[in-house]
Amino acid sequence: MEVYSVVSCLSLFLTILYLVVVTTFIRGWHRLIPFQYKTATAVTPVSIIIAARNEAEQIHETIEALLAQDYDKNLTEIIFIDDHSTDATAAIIRSYADRGVRLISLKEDRALNSYKKKAIQTAIAGASGRLIITTDADCRMGTRWLKTIVSFYEENDYKMISSPVAYDQEKSFFERSQSLEFLYLIGLGASTIGNNQPSTCNGANLAYERDAFYEVGGFQGIDDLASGDDELLLHKIAARYNNQIGFLKNTDAIVYTHAKPNLKEFLQQRKRWASKSTRYKNKAIIVLGVFIWFFNVSILLNLLTGLFLITYLKIALLQLVLKIVAELIFLIDVTGFAKRKELLILLPVLNIFHVLYIIYIGIAGNSGKYNWKGRMVN
Repeated sequence: MEVYSVVSCLSLFLTILYLVVVTTFIRGWHRLIPFQYKTATAVTPVSIIIAARNEAEQIHETIEALLAQDYDKNLTEIIFIDDHSTDATAAIIRSYADRGVRLISLKEDRALNSYKKKAIQTAIAGASGRLIITTDADCRMGTRWLKTIVSFYEENDYKMISSPVAYDQEKSFFERSQSLEFLYLIGLGASTIGNNQPSTCNGANLAYERDAFYEVGGFQGIDDLASGDDELLLHKIAARYNNQIGFLKNTDAIVYTHAKPNLKEFLQQRKRWASKSTRYKNKAIIVLGVFIWFFNVSILLNLLTGLFLITYLKIALLQLVLKIVAELIFLIDVTGFAKRKELLILLPVLNIFHVLYIIYIGIAGNSGKYNWKGRMVN
């Protein structure tokens, strides 16, 4: 009975804390004011930078989407950095040279752990734009994407702007499941910016001042990690400029990409994302991540023990129900913004798998190597 009481109290404590955390996400999301750009013409010179490696199958769509932007072409610079591609990526980019698309070939003889940061840094060194905008070589965006970002920048004078990313064109239940989970992550990152405690963003849709990049030392100090060209740079700029970070809450600013087609690629991606967490200078973010991990562990342990003792199963089910309800309240608004509310039907089914995923990634993401773009990195 004493053991049961301890487990019950601990589980209740972790559950209440989780509910409080999700409540702060909800509050942060609602603090973000939807942006509507004005009719005034934006005048900021922009450099769009895309690091590409073996993206021949989809890069054509990305280039066409960038060239179709409703923004002054004289103020727009598009730079691709080919990261040692072994397919036709470079040739495809080169075929757009007469339309103003620049190609830089990354030439690194020595092995690096962060080719992407090296590629972005190389491009920024040769860029002329005041505002740097990064996206990925498998992304698509609407014609008003660039105009919306620049207008938001000029109106608010932020040093860095995080904008929304979403999956689309799903082909399976697994890919639709990723879409819901990914929107949760995007909403989480946006909410931390809304709470003036920025923690996460996505390099597939990120803008920052060129001068601010150099003011914080660029990727210096974080260039030994394969990942972190987005979040770790966000932390550096937030610390230097007192949280002059904005999240662009406008559907015209959404960048679309594809979910991973199989579990192996999905886990490799998430291990890469999780690998940078131990380098966060804001230890409160690490503590929060550890707490969420233990909350999910408590659910799993209660479920397993519940196979033998029904009282523990009741605790686990209560935790799951409260978790689902809290996340549903948060995701109603986030999916509504992305116009994907139909995904919410997946939430109850996915929750138990999400518990297992969080536990696994918490361990695997901070240990060993993983494969990224055909390379094994730490």
